[in-house]
Amino acid sequence: MATVKDFSVEEKLTALVKLQKVDSKLDEIGILKGELPMEVSDLEDEIQGLHARQMRIEEEINGISDFIEKKKEVIKESEALIKKYEKQSENVKNNREFEAINKEMEMQHLEVKLAEKHIKDANEEIADKIKVLDIAKRQIASKDTVLNNKKSELQKIIGDTEIEESHHKEFSTEARAALDERLLFSYDRIRNNYRNGLAVVPVMRDSCGGCFNAIPPQKQSEIKQHKKIIVCENCGRILVDEDLHQNVETK
Repeated sequence: MATVKDFSVEEKLTALVKLQKVDSKLDEIGILKGELPMEVSDLEDEIQGLHARQMRIEEEINGISDFIEKKKEVIKESEALIKKYEKQSENVKNNREFEAINKEMEMQHLEVKLAEKHIKDANEEIADKIKVLDIAKRQIASKDTVLNNKKSELQKIIGDTEIEESHHKEFSTEARAALDERLLFSYDRIRNNYRNGLAVVPVMRDSCGGCFNAIPPQKQSEIKQHKKIIVCENCGRILVDEDLHQNVETK
């Protein structure tokens, strides 16, 4: 089996044309998919962020609920102490003891009021967070619907083009095998420089098929000889003669 170095310039040019035609067909499939893959990825990231937000809010609500339960326990303890002090006040022996017990009762009443205020504030905070949580849940549901629709649309396109895309990728790999690393690097670099992805173009009507710059007759003659790789002096694309370009077919 021949190595890359064993291929002639004409064989390399043929491989370049085949590669360009196959890659152009793959580009068409990519255009058919449009921005759907990116949109699906962005939506998945956004939904993941919303789920993380939902979880964080739920944890905050649980934390506040625990805080409320602790304050309720404080109220129970204070009320129990108040009852205890009320009983003790019935058996006081002097004003000093009476004042001391009343002071303790007042302190416990203040503890109850403070705990009740904390509970009221905490319940208001929970109510606010539940509203935010509901919004997050509705956003997730809405985004999930959009995501599922876009996934279905993308899967249909993938299903319709999967065999064709796989077929073209095999031919792309085959064509690349006939090209050395330096030439492939140049080809890929040129393709990336242009939105239409054309790195290899035919000379048509005495002009470059990419930028339509005029090609001198002497240069056209050299291109037809298939003795070396020639690029357009204006746009840098690889030039081939029209006959070679038309004769190369992709299955």
